[in-house]
Amino acid sequence: MSFERGSAVVHADHRAAPTSINLPLVDERTASSEVKLLFAQYLERFSRDELPGIVLAFATNPVLLEAMLKIAEGLLFSETHLSRRHKEMLATYISRRNICAYCADSHGSFLLALGGSPEMLCALQTGELDSELFSAAERALLEFAENVNANSPSVTRADVEAAIEAGWSEDHLSEAVHLAALFAAFNRIANGFGIPSPFPNRIVGSL
Repeated sequence: MSFERGSAVVHADHRAAPTSINLPLVDERTASSEVKLLFAQYLERFSRDELPGIVLAFATNPVLLEAMLKIAEGLLFSETHLSRRHKEMLATYISRRNICAYCADSHGSFLLALGGSPEMLCALQTGELDSELFSAAERALLEFAENVNANSPSVTRADVEAAIEAGWSEDHLSEAVHLAALFAAFNRIANGFGIPSPFPNRIVGSL
């Protein structure tokens, strides 16, 4: 599959079957009846044909899996204070900063599907937030979320006020804090289990 926009091209192979290097993922064929029911709910709610690796990792703990499906449906993959597109921008950027190929490529593909350009993806991958592809508000949101991700003790009310000045509300920023923390956790889970990118040749934006 190839996404093309102007002089930028992003190539993505078909998704590879989920695998892991460090810790085993749950095999849906031998999963408990409780977990199989949650798998079925996931496939139905998100109109998916297959289970992603991160879901198979969550399934090692049914309580965690059930909670994460609720979070995914009610926050991650829905329009709330922040749009889906802005959430995928945050997820892609933070996952690249945390060196999580699985999450960065997964959310990068979602961003492209939501209308994000390959040029924007490239800028997120390289950390070029001063690109004209981002509005001043988007740049402020990404910088605020990355501060929460990389150095949360340093976040101050002044940072919040600066983001509000750029156009965001406290509700937007509260959600950004939750998302930054959640994506950081997902990055660590994917890396800890050793789940590789679902795209063998990676998702790479180019200019």
